[in-house]
Amino acid sequence: MAIAKAERLMNLALCLLGTRRPLSKRELRGSIEAYLEAGSDDAFNRMFERDKDDLRELGLIIETVENLDGETGYLARRDSNRLPPITLDAEEAAALGLAAKVWQQARLAGAASGALQKLRAAGMPEAEDAYEVHSALEPRIPVHEAAFEPLMLACRDRRPVTFDYRKGNAAKPEQRQVEPWTLECWRGHWYLAGWDRDRGAERVFRLSRITGRVRSRAGAFTTEVPDVVTVRETVESWAGETATRTALIRLRTGAGYPLRSRAVAVRELGNGWDELEIPYGHGLDAWLVEFGPDIVVQEPADLRADVVDRLRAVAKD
Repeated sequence: MAIAKAERLMNLALCLLGTRRPLSKRELRGSIEAYLEAGSDDAFNRMFERDKDDLRELGLIIETVENLDGETGYLARRDSNRLPPITLDAEEAAALGLAAKVWQQARLAGAASGALQKLRAAGMPEAEDAYEVHSALEPRIPVHEAAFEPLMLACRDRRPVTFDYRKGNAAKPEQRQVEPWTLECWRGHWYLAGWDRDRGAERVFRLSRITGRVRSRAGAFTTEVPDVVTVRETVESWAGETATRTALIRLRTGAGYPLRSRAVAVRELGNGWDELEIPYGHGLDAWLVEFGPDIVVQEPADLRADVVDRLRAVAKD
């Protein structure tokens, strides 16, 4: 249904842009196959009016002209619908080039490189790439999760979704019904922020814990999507970036460098172990589990218990 409507809108737009004189409804109906298949004049009129409103909402300027016989005609003048020339300075071009390189390993690689080529063909200046030469660092956003693309499209189109999600301390996944807001990347992991319908609250889901297919659902969102800053703060908090206190852990010498970079204090214990004091916020237990036998939580007790529960859940598998 969506593909058929998109094709019908495209054909109507091409007809209106390609004519030098206003076209009547009768002429448009005879030129577009989908309109010819309308069951009645009333069905065609309703379809045409909806399509015309949709095109105008998308930004197409459609003029309504009445001829000498009193018949109404429609056209979209090319000069009225032509976009202004794209002008970018060297710094803006460099920023776009860098953004395109970021997505080279993700599902958006084709769209990013294609958009960059079109901008260059339109006259965008070639900018020197600071990451191309004399640098061992390259910007990348890895996207390996199959759920990324359907969730990205659902966020864009404001479509509710369902998926099976396995929490870090759960033995098996459970189905979640979510109104997706946005995707955020923290510490190399992708998170989805949205409204959990079953729990009646906002939640954040790590994409690597989504199992099976992401399925779209019909209907509109039941809650208002918050502004971008609020969503990002939610993701930051649930990803463990917002620390409210500190935790004391033992870490095997030579291991856990990401933890060492966040430590506010480090003390050598000997026998191949160090003691670290690190910021403690929501989600830290899930991160610590990833270091397996190289880490031992000393305090607080609730963090230690959460890590043990997660490890036991993994051991059951």
